[in-house]
Amino acid sequence: MHGHVQGVGFRYATTRRAAELGLACEAQNLPDGTVLVTARGAAADVDALVDWFRSGRTPGRVTGVDAQPV
Repeated sequence: MHGHVQGVGFRYATTRRAAELGLACEAQNLPDGTVLVTARGAAADVDALVDWFRSGRTPGRVTGVDAQPV
């Protein structure tokens, strides 16, 4: 995640939202100020999490999402 996403409760909110969607999720701060989120579960639920990142309803301010399925 790019934007103002560190120091605002973003990781906590992300893991809580992922749990609501039934996803296994980890979120970690990176030295460059971004947050790396790894979510595992049904594709539709992962897509819903990505949509939440882009919605403007997250803590802080997300300016970019780089989503890569694995």
